[in-house]
Amino acid sequence: MGANIRVGVLLTFPSDIVSPAGPFPEKTIMTRKPSGLTVCMYYYRVTIAYKGTHYFGWQAQSTDTLHEERPTVEGTILNALKRITNHQPCTISAASRTDGGVHAQGQKAKITIANEISPASLLLGLNSLLPVDIRILECAPSTKDYQPNRSSVSKEYHYYFAVSPIDNVATSDIALHLPLKNMEPDNLALLRSACQLFIGEHDFYNFSSRDKSVVTSVRQIFYCDIHQTSFLPLTDKLYYLKIIGDGFLKYMIRYLMGALLELARRRITLDEIALYLQQRQEHKLTPKAKARGLHLIHVDGPE
Repeated sequence: MGANIRVGVLLTFPSDIVSPAGPFPEKTIMTRKPSGLTVCMYYYRVTIAYKGTHYFGWQAQSTDTLHEERPTVEGTILNALKRITNHQPCTISAASRTDGGVHAQGQKAKITIANEISPASLLLGLNSLLPVDIRILECAPSTKDYQPNRSSVSKEYHYYFAVSPIDNVATSDIALHLPLKNMEPDNLALLRSACQLFIGEHDFYNFSSRDKSVVTSVRQIFYCDIHQTSFLPLTDKLYYLKIIGDGFLKYMIRYLMGALLELARRRITLDEIALYLQQRQEHKLTPKAKARGLHLIHVDGPE
C-alpha cells in the first residue's frame, strides 16, 4: 500500500502478557510467544455524525461492547471495527462524550487498529456495517500523539427548539417543543440578552452537574446567540441556541438552555440568571433542558 497511509507504530508485548489493557473483545486474546508479540497499530482521524435518540450516549458502558445492555455510539462503532479487523485490537476515542439522546454532526474521533487499511476503504467499510443513524463523514490518516479531546480548542453546539401549540412529529426527536403560539419579538430579544450574559469567562458551577473530579468549573464562551431556521414545509418556527466555547461541563449547555426556556415563559428574570453566574448557589435555578434538542456541530483543533 502507498506510503501516505502507513501511519503506525510498533508495539511489543512481553511474553507473559495475555492481552494488552483496553476495550478489546474476547476473541482477541493474545497467546504467549517466546519472543513476545509485535503488533503494528494504525491511526485514523474521523468525523462522525449520529442521531442519538436510540443510544445511551457516546461512551461504551462495558469493554464487552458486543453484549452492551444499552447501546452506545462508541460501542456500536467498535463492533463494526471488530468485524472489519477480524477482532484484532481496536479502539476509538472522541473529542466529546455526548449524553444519551444527544446528536452530532461533527464529532471528531481517533480510531486505532492493528490492520493497515486505506482511509477510503475504512470509511466505506464502516458505513456499510453501521446502522443508518451513525455515519462516518470523513476519514484521514492520523498519528499516535493525536488526542481529539485534548487537542480541541473550541466546540460548537446547537440546541434546537420548535415553537408551536402542538408538538411537531417531524422534529419531536431532534428538537425540544416549546408550547407557545409564537415567539414574540420582545421574547426573542429577551433570550438574546440572556445569551450575552453567558459570553466571556465565567464560573458555570450553577449551570452544570456537580462533579468533584472536575478541577475547575470556569469555562470561556466565545459566541452565544439565538437564531431562527426553517424545516419547510414541515415547520417554520424552529429556533436554535448557537454556542461556541473552549469546553463544556457535564450538562452545562442543557442547564443554560433550561434557563433560557424558563426565561421565555417569564418564570425567571435576567437578573436571576446574572446572579447565578456571579455567586455559587445551593440549588439549581431551573431544571436542565431535555437531551433531544442538543447537537454537537463542530470541534475545532489542529488537524
